[in-house]
Amino acid sequence: MKRTHLPLNALRVFDAAARHLSFTRAADELAVTPAAVGQQIRALEDLLGVVLFRRTAKGLELTAEGEAGLAPLRAGFLHFEDAVQAMQAGQASHVYTLAAPRDFFAAWLAPRLAAFRAANPEVRIALVDSAHADFTEANLDLAVRLADGPGAFEGVMLGTAARVTLGEGEWIAWPGDPHPAGEGQEAPLSVGDAGQAMAAAAAGMGRARVPELLARGWAELGRIAAPNAAEPCRMAYWLVAPLPQWRQKKVRALVAHLTAG
Repeated sequence: MKRTHLPLNALRVFDAAARHLSFTRAADELAVTPAAVGQQIRALEDLLGVVLFRRTAKGLELTAEGEAGLAPLRAGFLHFEDAVQAMQAGQASHVYTLAAPRDFFAAWLAPRLAAFRAANPEVRIALVDSAHADFTEANLDLAVRLADGPGAFEGVMLGTAARVTLGEGEWIAWPGDPHPAGEGQEAPLSVGDAGQAMAAAAAGMGRARVPELLARGWAELGRIAAPNAAEPCRMAYWLVAPLPQWRQKKVRALVAHLTAG
């Protein structure tokens, strides 16, 4: 069934004029001129083919047709408000849905989220088990991604684009460094992420190049010694989000916390 195009702005003007029974007071509420209110009402009357107001010696009055439509119109506006609130429910100011690599969450992000919650005890956080989850499908507010930039999103780099080498011996490969010995050279050990590469290096299984920020997170937790000097690289951890999410006050607050210091 085809839906009728609704002149929502004119209907909003009609509701205000009907409440005040005055084009002037309706104009004050809507921050427009009385002439603009009159134009909207006349256009609505032309569209509907009915007269909505009449002028009498006592002032403005609703016609029977105007009276008949007013109650369902106001009920409709309430339904609109309910719909907007329902759509915004997942974006409540105290609820965050985040996506981050597991190894990064454990070594760096979790302690900082704990500090954020300690300062904001009303906050609730849901972690999505995929660094590359779709923002729309997962209803994400923010994601952490290991990349060479924010891509199509708004974003800010965490730390610097640098890596460190841990351990000794043969190279350990992982998706962020799949050919550490060079193109065409297959590493004897290949693992699933940078955290596993660090664990393998710490266990004496070889050496791995991993993001400096992640290695320093492990060092802060006492799991490895402080890493050696870092070298520049293309990849870094980025906080990213589409522009609408990035502009949200709650997202800006979390980004400011995670990038402080």
